[in-house]
Amino acid sequence: MMKDKHLVLTQAGMEFPTPKGAFCALKNVDLSIAKGEFVSIIGHSGCGKSTVLNMIAGLHKATSGGVLLNGREVNEPGPERAVVFQNHSLLPWMSCYQNVELAVKQVFKGQKSRAEMRQWIEHNLALVQMTDAMHKRPDEISGGMKQRVGIARALAMEPQVLLMDEPFGALDALTRAHLQDSVMEIHADLKNTVIMITHDVDEAALLSDRIVMMTNGPEATIGEILKVDLPRPRDRIQMADNPQYNHCRHEVLRFLYEKQRKVEGLAAANKTGLAETQSRQEKELA
Repeated sequence: MMKDKHLVLTQAGMEFPTPKGAFCALKNVDLSIAKGEFVSIIGHSGCGKSTVLNMIAGLHKATSGGVLLNGREVNEPGPERAVVFQNHSLLPWMSCYQNVELAVKQVFKGQKSRAEMRQWIEHNLALVQMTDAMHKRPDEISGGMKQRVGIARALAMEPQVLLMDEPFGALDALTRAHLQDSVMEIHADLKNTVIMITHDVDEAALLSDRIVMMTNGPEATIGEILKVDLPRPRDRIQMADNPQYNHCRHEVLRFLYEKQRKVEGLAAANKTGLAETQSRQEKELA
């Protein structure tokens, strides 16, 4: 058990209404995350990764169980939880500075003076190396730079928990690597709690303290949790020859491509067995 239960999901589940009845996307998700921990959630498409993130963000309310942050129930969005999406979601008519300023004014209105706000905005843009481009609009900068601004905007809210939904998924490999390094540096500096959705095994192993592996839906849940026992700071070049790093990669791949097949095969066998039992019982009653 963790000493610092900063964020806790208890028997969390999510059902969505459909014309054919309720669809159970998630079931019995139990997870405790410590303050300052970097956790990645990984799994195949449709395994409920983003649904878990949205529940923590307060964008979805769990239909069973729940989410607690510092002992308080999460049932709506709040500034203590900031989200970075795969799509940067910047307002195109505003400069990078103004996009960050919008979030800062929302959170710190009445708490910071204009000068303090300006200093805080510039500080967060500097964290993501966007000082020189802060007065450019989104259409004047690259995709990687847009994501940097999105991260700066989230950090400027001074959240307790930073939620990242495949933040580098749409970027080229080199830009992705640079941003991963930036996120590692920021996490080491700020020591904030980070939860990241990813489909990239190398990314999860490089950035995380723990990797949460999800089973396939419907009724997706946590299949395994892997502790990444690697010292920080981490250098991606050195990690390539690190036995523990490669062990972590192997364990995640094993779950995704071997164990998951066994889980699905067992579920299919159980369904077949149940159908045969019901058919036999119906014949006996007839």
